[in-house]
Amino acid sequence: MNPIRRRRLILILLGLSAVGIASALVLLALRQNIQHFVSPSDVDAGLAEAGRRIRIGGIVEEGSLRRASDSLDVHFVVTDRFKTLPVHFRGILPDLFREGQSVVATGVLRDRQLFEAEEVLAKHDENYIPAEVADAIARGKAKQAEAQQ
Repeated sequence: MNPIRRRRLILILLGLSAVGIASALVLLALRQNIQHFVSPSDVDAGLAEAGRRIRIGGIVEEGSLRRASDSLDVHFVVTDRFKTLPVHFRGILPDLFREGQSVVATGVLRDRQLFEAEEVLAKHDENYIPAEVADAIARGKAKQAEAQQ
């Protein structure tokens, strides 16, 4: 084999190896930052790990909102109309946050009894339900229909 051709082949193989290693590192980093969406029914079924960063969504249960008078602590309950999950959030809630409205919260599930939210997002108009929340409600209805049969 010609020395120039051999050098070219080695450079190409080194380049492909470098691209492969870089791609593997990027995918590994992204995998660790993925936030899985779960509903309160999924948490109750054990599909969410405690201590892992996730997104939870549902409807803010009527009458569940409690604000601390001396801090920014807020407690409320998220439901998918079948199961409920208490949520604690420290901060200022979005202007559109209300009981009976759709919400998606990002945070950590401390145990199966409490979700510590770091960020709370509320729906933005009368007709919008986040796709994840609508899917979770549909899954809950399907599970309830199966249980009744």
